[in-house]
Amino acid sequence: MVAPRYRIDDRLLEWATPRQREYVEAINKHHSIRAAARACGVHFTAVVHAITSLERRAAVYGYSPRHDLSKPVAPGQILRGASTLYRRGEPEPVLQWVKSRADDEQRERIIREAVRALAEDVKGLAPTVSAPARTATDLLSVYPLGDPHFGLYAWAREVGADFDLSIARRLTLAAIDRLVEASPCSETALILPLGDVFHMDDQSNQTPAHKHQLDADGRFVKVLEVGIQTFRHAVLRALEKHANVVVRFVGGNHDPHAIWSLAFSIAAYFEKEPRVTVDLSPGAHWFYRFGSVLIGATHGDKTKHPQLLGVMAADRSADWGETRHRYFYTGHVHNQIVTELPGLVCESFRTLAARDA
Repeated sequence: MVAPRYRIDDRLLEWATPRQREYVEAINKHHSIRAAARACGVHFTAVVHAITSLERRAAVYGYSPRHDLSKPVAPGQILRGASTLYRRGEPEPVLQWVKSRADDEQRERIIREAVRALAEDVKGLAPTVSAPARTATDLLSVYPLGDPHFGLYAWAREVGADFDLSIARRLTLAAIDRLVEASPCSETALILPLGDVFHMDDQSNQTPAHKHQLDADGRFVKVLEVGIQTFRHAVLRALEKHANVVVRFVGGNHDPHAIWSLAFSIAAYFEKEPRVTVDLSPGAHWFYRFGSVLIGATHGDKTKHPQLLGVMAADRSADWGETRHRYFYTGHVHNQIVTELPGLVCESFRTLAARDA
């Protein structure tokens, strides 16, 4: 008697971890779980448990052919429940109701998997950019970037100007190159994106708080990849001109979670570069002191200019008393707005992005 040829449904690979994928491919090659286990150098039960876990995970997202669930729920959703109607004595379903809900776990998983995938070749960069021969120790160069909105899509016939992922990358790279070239050789540089680096926070293409639908260009992981490549270039260019580079990514209302993918990836890439500091503190208001200058930064969606004076004075009371020049930088409004308050100048910066619909 010939043993049946065992095979795992290839569709399950959509939810497989790298190890589970290895087991599935081995099973489909050898047509046996035991043979696959021997080929992978693991115990039979390890493969069984891995495949069982994979099937359960796929079922959570609406795919389990053995139970007549063959249409996965939409990206960003998780199966809430399913009801299937059968006719008496017939194996095939007549009707099926599938209910889903938003999946917060999947959002976090997508972000984590994106970071892991994009950081595969950035385990830590050894110093490769030579420090400039001379720098002015009493100067600080600040590179604020107002709302880059990587991933935004705009159609000129509809809104007046085209904008997409490639345009965002080209404009931002050109701006960085021009600004670094124009800057004096100050000892320290501060790279300061002021929020909404990414137009969307995940693949759902909605604003996280109010669920407004966004016009997006490209898959979410692709948008992350371009953002990481662009700001890696920004840091490398700054290292050519400045002895030390401080990087702080401010979270915005469009990307409160996705911004951490960028921050942690850049931190990992420059982990072994002693001239780069990536500040990973999670506060909504961030401060940096340089001699007699105190700088604050926030996105600007929650705290407006008139309230920033109180925030800085309360959060950095000692620095407030010891400095003479104080600035608070914000984005969010996409226009340049300068507000002079007693002892503090607040400035919002323009965006390079086009308006969307």
